[in-house]
This record gives sequence, structure tokens and C-alpha cells, in this order.
Amino acid sequence: MRTASITRKTAETDISVEVALDGTGAYDMATGVGFFDHMLDQLARHSLIDMKIRCAGDTHIDDHHSVEDVGIALGQALAQALGDKRGIRRYGACLLPMDDALVRCALDLSGRPYLVWNVDFPTAKIGSFDTELVREFFQALSTHGGITLHVDAIHGINSHHIAEAAFKSVARALREAVETDPRKADAIPSTKGAL
Repeated sequence: MRTASITRKTAETDISVEVALDGTGAYDMATGVGFFDHMLDQLARHSLIDMKIRCAGDTHIDDHHSVEDVGIALGQALAQALGDKRGIRRYGACLLPMDDALVRCALDLSGRPYLVWNVDFPTAKIGSFDTELVREFFQALSTHGGITLHVDAIHGINSHHIAEAAFKSVARALREAVETDPRKADAIPSTKGAL
């Protein structure tokens, strides 16, 4: 199985991440940020990537460092587990409805990080969670995972639904992109010969 383990310790956070790309979507999250754990559960479950994430962060200040640094570590773990990316489909996309929300994701495991984020939240918070941190997470994931990531909210009036649809759409696109292409299981999916 394509797996990776990452640890990352700073003055602000102490994080461990384990991923298995060929999993069943099993998840075990404990970041100290309840809503974020719920979103990470969705990411694992709908990508079929097994994930175990632990974070001890300075949440007495706010949730920013924990959310961003988990994105950094998870991106690093995904990149490590993908290795040279031989045999993967590379691209993935998903148009995901969740009640009032409709979110589109398209991504490329190109090794060239780039985030296009067209997601607006009608509220600044979901419970005690700052909605602006959703973008911070995906920026960190994209940058450290080497992912070209486009996320667009097409509809939505409920911030929880919009955030959850974003995580689920990224998850479904990621599931597609990391899968082995049965027609090219031995090839790097690029005319350059490397990603």
C-alpha cells in the first residue's frame, strides 16, 4: 500500500499524520478543533484515503495555526505517499451537491501548487470555527501537496453546508486522481516523464 507518516513540530503545533492511499476511508482525527475534525472525517471518508491525524496546538490563541499546520503536514504526507506518481490518474473532478450548497472541485496532482478559491461564506463563523480557515487549510494542502486545486462554490446559503461540500468535493476529486489507471499503471502521467 502507498502510505506515509509525517511529524511536524513547531512552537505553535505538534502534529502527526498517517495516510494510506489505498485504504477504505477509515479516519481517526483529534486536532482539538471539533468542526475541523468533522471536515477531516469527510475528507478521509469520501477520498477512501485512510487518515490518522493528531494535533496539539495553541488553540488558546485561536484555531489558525492548528488548521493551517495540519494542511501542511497532510499535504506533505500525500506527496510522500504518491512517490513518483507512477500509474496514477493524476486528474480528478467533482460537482458535489449538499442541500442548498453546490461546490465544484477540479485538481491536478501536478507537483505545481496553485489554489483558485471562489468560495464565499455567508457567516464569519460556523459555531466557534472561523470560516476563513477553510481556505487556509486548502492553501496549505495545495502548497505542500504540490496540487493544482480549483474550488468553486456555485450555490449555497448555509456556511456549514458550503464548507462540508467543499471538503467532500475535494475528497471525491482526490479519490479519482490518486487511483491507479489500469491502462497506464506503469507510466508517469506526463509527457515530461516526471511530475
